[in-house]
Amino acid sequence: MNIDVIDYDSQYAEAVADLFHGAVHGVDSQMYTPAQKEAWAPTPPDYDRWKARLDVKKPFLALSNGRLLGFIELEADGHIDCLYTHVKCQRRGVATQLYQRLEREATDAGMTRLYVEASRAARPFFESKGFVTTQLNEIQRNGQILVNFTMEKKLTKR
Repeated sequence: MNIDVIDYDSQYAEAVADLFHGAVHGVDSQMYTPAQKEAWAPTPPDYDRWKARLDVKKPFLALSNGRLLGFIELEADGHIDCLYTHVKCQRRGVATQLYQRLEREATDAGMTRLYVEASRAARPFFESKGFVTTQLNEIQRNGQILVNFTMEKKLTKR
C-alpha cells in the first residue's frame, strides 16, 4: 500500500472525525466495553467540535490515493494527543509511518521527550517504538471509567 503522510488539510476534517469514531468503536470489546467506547467516542461525531479541534491541533494525515488511513497529533511539549488508524488498515504500517514522521518533526524541533496516554489497544504499538509506561490512569468520561497508560520516550538529537 502506497502511503503519503501530509500536513493537515481541513478538507479531511469530517473524515478524521469518522475515522476516530470508527477506530474507537472497532476496539476489541474485551479491552473496552461498548458503553466505554461510546463514552470515549460518542455517536454521532460532533463534526463542528472536531473541525475546531483539528484547526488547532493540525495533525499529520496518512493518505492512500486521497483516502484517509490515519492521523497523529503532536503538541509543542512533545505530547502525542491522538494516533488512530482506520479499522481496515490496522497492522499495515500506517501508524508506523505516521509515528516516524512525528518523531522526525519532534527531533527537528529540538524536543527531547515524547509522551502519550495510550489506550490498552495502543500500548503495544508505543512499546514497540521504545516508549515505557510511567503510570496507569483511570479517566472518568460520561459516567464510564476508561483505563489508559502514560508512556514516554526520550529522544536523542541527530
